[in-house]
Amino acid sequence: MDTASLPRHLFVTGTDTGVGKTTVTEHLIQQFVAQGLKVVGMKPVASGCEWLDGRWQNEDVMRLTAASNVQAPPELVNPYCFQPAIAPHLAAIAAGVEIRLDVIQSAFAALSGMADVVIVEGAGGLLVPLNATHSIADLVQALLIPALVVVGMRLGCINHALLTAQLLQQRQIACCGWVANQIDPHMAMQDENLQTLTDWLQQPPLLHLPYQGRPA
Repeated sequence: MDTASLPRHLFVTGTDTGVGKTTVTEHLIQQFVAQGLKVVGMKPVASGCEWLDGRWQNEDVMRLTAASNVQAPPELVNPYCFQPAIAPHLAAIAAGVEIRLDVIQSAFAALSGMADVVIVEGAGGLLVPLNATHSIADLVQALLIPALVVVGMRLGCINHALLTAQLLQQRQIACCGWVANQIDPHMAMQDENLQTLTDWLQQPPLLHLPYQGRPA
């Protein structure tokens, strides 16, 4: 991927859950690190965690931390971590916690002061609720950074990708591009679907990742 056209801070969102946001975020971190920049990955909200070394930890967060060359405090990298692998707002309710945008904003600001590049990974798609009134889209707006959309290449991806692009436009959230991630190795007419997305999104993907097994 040519990272020259990408902003220094960005938000990796997806057309759905399980489309490979972590894989793409990890790849971006590695690309920026290779350029000699100080880079940190951030996952503000993670559900599906296990108790390790005296605290709840999430596999995706651990991958981003391992790829980063700035070792930031865990509470900044992942302010909200919940044990059950369920929707974030439901996990928060079960834990008696409210996910607050200002807490995430403060953590992001702190990370921005420590690194040249901060790559934030979302949870699910843009309309995943975080609390009773805010979604992932509201979080992207609050952080004032552009979005990069990961499209999981499988049947139905065109509709999901165009709906995501439409929401970004409606919310006036800048989009710095999209990534095609081949999550179904048996997808019919892969090239034709990719071309359709290119035409309708009015830009080719910044990166087309081949099938790599179970997406993350």
